[in-house]
Amino acid sequence: MTDICAELGTSIPAEAREGPELLSHYALLHAYLGVAWNSAGHAAKATAFLEQSIESLADTPIAPALYGGFTGVAWIVEHLQHPPLGNPASADDGDPNEEIDSALLSYLETPVWKESYDLISGLVGFGVYALERLPRRSAETCLTRILDHLAAMSTRDNGEAAWWTPLELIPPIARAQLPSGHYNLGVAHGVPGVIGFLAQINDAGLLEHQVTPLMSGAVAWLLKQRLPVGSDSAFPTTAGHPEASRPSRAAWCYGDPGIVLALLAAARSLGEREWEEQALAIGRKVAQREPKNCGVNDAGLCHGASGLAHVFNRLFQATGEDAFLKAARFWFGQALEMRKPGAGIAGFAPWYPKGAERDVRRTTCGFLMGGSGIALALLAAITDLEPRWDRLLLASVPPARPLDDLRGATRIRTGE
Repeated sequence: MTDICAELGTSIPAEAREGPELLSHYALLHAYLGVAWNSAGHAAKATAFLEQSIESLADTPIAPALYGGFTGVAWIVEHLQHPPLGNPASADDGDPNEEIDSALLSYLETPVWKESYDLISGLVGFGVYALERLPRRSAETCLTRILDHLAAMSTRDNGEAAWWTPLELIPPIARAQLPSGHYNLGVAHGVPGVIGFLAQINDAGLLEHQVTPLMSGAVAWLLKQRLPVGSDSAFPTTAGHPEASRPSRAAWCYGDPGIVLALLAAARSLGEREWEEQALAIGRKVAQREPKNCGVNDAGLCHGASGLAHVFNRLFQATGEDAFLKAARFWFGQALEMRKPGAGIAGFAPWYPKGAERDVRRTTCGFLMGGSGIALALLAAITDLEPRWDRLLLASVPPARPLDDLRGATRIRTGE
């Protein structure tokens, strides 16, 4: 982590370091380091990076997305005002996100939503921001509008619910394999992300009359998408088209690990013991999956080793099961072994799918694929500070027993 922090913001050209999103990622990392290590130096850097991010946001054309947009920057601005990272702003200080709320509410006023519904760039991501802003009235209004859009967009059949991704909203790199659209089964872009988000709304005690039937229907639909026994994964990446039977990688963004988090969150939220049993059975299986069949090619949070390790860390904290503890330690070890001197940030270089656009600035240093996210996951593995930053990933599942009994148990130990 020390090496990552030393290189972030200095190892790539200045023009590639600029931008509100990346600066906010640096602020998030240094804020957690400041609290975990009681470091005034890291706290000062967090403040400086956040101020730079806010200043840059005012002058930078940027989308509203949670990832790659102004909503994500605003989430971090809000998050860093919450204890133990900071002190809530008083009325006299003003609200730095007031204009963001206004812009987002205006954006959501459209009667028919035709954009993405997902966590990365769509409705679910906006909802994650709104949850962080509770109990403000603007946040509740935002959540109401998002839920109305999600309900209107859903496909309903026999009490089940799902969300279709049309061809025009599928990235060009994937359109050749998905010529007619699909149902997406990844937390980052699909139905499991909706489930995890609905669980958080329900946990906040809001809109129960809308949330419960929608979440129950989505879980029922998702569980019907399971692959035959003996497949490498319990779920495919997509559904609703001829190629939908292919097993998925094991990752947060796509695959069983992220789905398990969503199912477990829903189960705990509604008190559905059967869902929890199914989620944990899937989780135990993926914890034992052969590493060579997991599709892990780098150390990032999104689809890399540190992200997989962090999911298992959170599953252990949520359940106390040794299988998840063992898997977390293994994948943190794999992440550290992936360091290559001179590559990326502190030896961590992102992997790019064939044909993918390469945004070196965001992927090398940022939260999802780069050094900032890797460092945050490692910090969560070696300290007792709760990683509430992972609400950005919908990964904060309520523990089955007091978290104080479990914190720090995944600390990396030599020889383990």
